[in-house]
Amino acid sequence: MALKRQLLDAGLAEVVSSEQDHVAVLNTCTVTATADAEVRQVIRRIHRANPQCRILVTGCYAQRAPEEIAKLPGVAWVVGNSHKHVIAEVLGGWQKPEARSQKSEQHQGNPLVQINLPDTDSSPQRDDSTDSRLPTPDSLATVLVGEITEEFHFAPVFPDDCTRPTLKVQDGCDARCSFCIIPEVRGASRSLTPAKVIEQVRQLARDGYQELVLSGINLGSYGKDLDRRITFLGLVERILAETSIPRLRISSIEPMDVSPELIRLVAQEPRMARHFHVPLQSGCDRILRLMNRRYWTTHYAERIQEIREQIPNCGIGADVMVGFPGETTEDHQTSLRFIDSLPFTYLHVFPYSSRPGTPAAARTDHLNGRIIHERGQEVRALMAEKRQAYLQSQIGRTLSAVTLDEDEDGARVALSTNYLKLVLPDCDVPANTLVDARVGRIHEGLAYAFSDSRNLEAVL
Repeated sequence: MALKRQLLDAGLAEVVSSEQDHVAVLNTCTVTATADAEVRQVIRRIHRANPQCRILVTGCYAQRAPEEIAKLPGVAWVVGNSHKHVIAEVLGGWQKPEARSQKSEQHQGNPLVQINLPDTDSSPQRDDSTDSRLPTPDSLATVLVGEITEEFHFAPVFPDDCTRPTLKVQDGCDARCSFCIIPEVRGASRSLTPAKVIEQVRQLARDGYQELVLSGINLGSYGKDLDRRITFLGLVERILAETSIPRLRISSIEPMDVSPELIRLVAQEPRMARHFHVPLQSGCDRILRLMNRRYWTTHYAERIQEIREQIPNCGIGADVMVGFPGETTEDHQTSLRFIDSLPFTYLHVFPYSSRPGTPAAARTDHLNGRIIHERGQEVRALMAEKRQAYLQSQIGRTLSAVTLDEDEDGARVALSTNYLKLVLPDCDVPANTLVDARVGRIHEGLAYAFSDSRNLEAVL
């Protein structure tokens, strides 16, 4: 993670468990109520295990509801996305008085709210082992949350297995889907300049990475805040022309931004991963309108069918929401039929979750949780059948894949260009290596393949 690297670069050391921590840092999401609840559970679990540990909470939940988090036991700092880039300084500020002074100067120009709230739970007395540079258990929580400015703070995100880094080239969103809190907690759409993107990709290529994932909150809006002539398609073309990164993968991209030109580029360029993730949310036009989505199902289907026509073995995924307020049984059945009609290879299915302050949350026709759960199960069952058929169609195919630092029963695992996890029993090459792998069999949802690391050209 970028945040982890920021803290390590600042001289902080990682410990094995929270019981040994002086400080715990939680990077949060707030897309669903479940995500919020899990954060609160983690905070309470850390505090029970180590009452002397000071907890710093950052990310989207911290930006949305700082006062709520600040009241939890053990929380010493709540740092919103607006100030996430100075977390190392916030922690370092407890070490030297001059660091606190410098930090305050750097915050000038960015509207800042500091809210001190007492702990609502009783805290044990501090013992002599507590680091004297840290706030005491009964200290007031410090909240740093301000307006999210146009400044773009970035760093490549590295997964724990040290392969397939993700480079965020865009943040924020100007769309106003009626269920989504993201525009409030991430701010307006803003982009990393093409020059900085190229610089970062070149460095990652020099470091030897074989696959890079381009990500953003709304990738299709890339460049609009910089110059009308700058587009996401243009950025991808520049990366391919000006860097030597072996493989480039696009993360989630909205349906209306999946242009014929982008599809053609992925189809023709061997360095592009054969993979599209295109959020759907619902296969019912009436619900799409209530969601304030910007397309009809006919438009969506055209994009997906064009991908399949030009890239026959492409991995195609989508996000699907079930149980949106007002969704009828017929709406749900319409969505199921639409999903069944398209060549999806996987889906991310999730229940509607009310987010405070969104238009959908204010509706009075919210569905019963049991109904939402049942509808989610129906979509998953449908997708399981489609997934199995797709996996069976891969037998005998040779796929280009990058090896990961993980295993399945002692065998190396790789991720194929079309987004399949491959188990490679015969592979003895290290992680972060491009291999060709021929799929031999499917077992319990996994594809088992035989590798040939000498031939690095994808065969689809």
